[in-house]
Amino acid sequence: MPGDREVRVVEGVSFHVEPGEIVALVGESGCGKSLTGFSLLDLVPAPGRIESGDIVFEGRDVLAMDEKRLRRHRGGGIGLIFQEPGAALDPVRTIGSELVQVLKRHRGLHGAEARREALAWLSRVSLPDPERRMDDLPHRMSGGMRQRAMIALALAGGPKLLVADEPTTALDVTIQAQILALLLALRRELNLAVLLITHDLGVVAETADRALVMYAGEIVESASAHQLFSSPAHPYTRGLLKSRPMAARAAGVPRGRLFALDGTVPEPGKRPQGCAFEPRCPEAFGRCRAARPRLVPVPEQEAQASCFLVEGR
Repeated sequence: MPGDREVRVVEGVSFHVEPGEIVALVGESGCGKSLTGFSLLDLVPAPGRIESGDIVFEGRDVLAMDEKRLRRHRGGGIGLIFQEPGAALDPVRTIGSELVQVLKRHRGLHGAEARREALAWLSRVSLPDPERRMDDLPHRMSGGMRQRAMIALALAGGPKLLVADEPTTALDVTIQAQILALLLALRRELNLAVLLITHDLGVVAETADRALVMYAGEIVESASAHQLFSSPAHPYTRGLLKSRPMAARAAGVPRGRLFALDGTVPEPGKRPQGCAFEPRCPEAFGRCRAARPRLVPVPEQEAQASCFLVEGR
């Protein structure tokens, strides 16, 4: 909130995730992806707040939960993989003690039984030498190891939905591929629903069943991952896809250069009157400046897009 003025950062976002499904939430940095994920656990950082709407998990309204029920929901209902495991893990607690605490809180395990289950989870996420790592502090582990430990912590409480916030950020390509393979395997094994928050379209192509494209705090396109890549409906989505190196070469962009959308995402509170993407859109026309498009079905596709070109001029 600049000064005393309230600013809506995320607005009108609506989606669902089914058991066993990976839904990717895609967009540029600052568009509201992480804030949307945190909202599912009622963890919007101050001074922000959820002003209105419903968050329904297994038939229960998350926003109506008392503090005791919320503690069970966070980790027991929905697990969260933070973007930076090095910052999310307690620097003065061993990985084993953090896991044991999760198992005690959400599954009622204690003592030797909790330690055996913690070891089993570290093995399940393919952490090397789990017996030794149980007693390690986070700073003694590599980035990939910390990410695996973070996944174990997020899942040990038995959640039905996993929110993975940029789970491969700052990892090298080999480790990134291993982490994605691990998430896919756990999804199948546990019939886990996954909300994958990312700006990496390659990750979306490899892992997601459906994709939601976010711009300036709104969902501007929703489609199956296959359809999103084969026939994107929104100009912003088309711009994102063209910015990939392979797509840039196919579009005739000179070697060594990448396609880039002009301009930047509008700051919260400085959203244009009409379509938020209009100042950057190469296909904008008069109506785009005056009115705000709504998410509507894309003709002949199982998709939705928020664009007057889809609605018809």
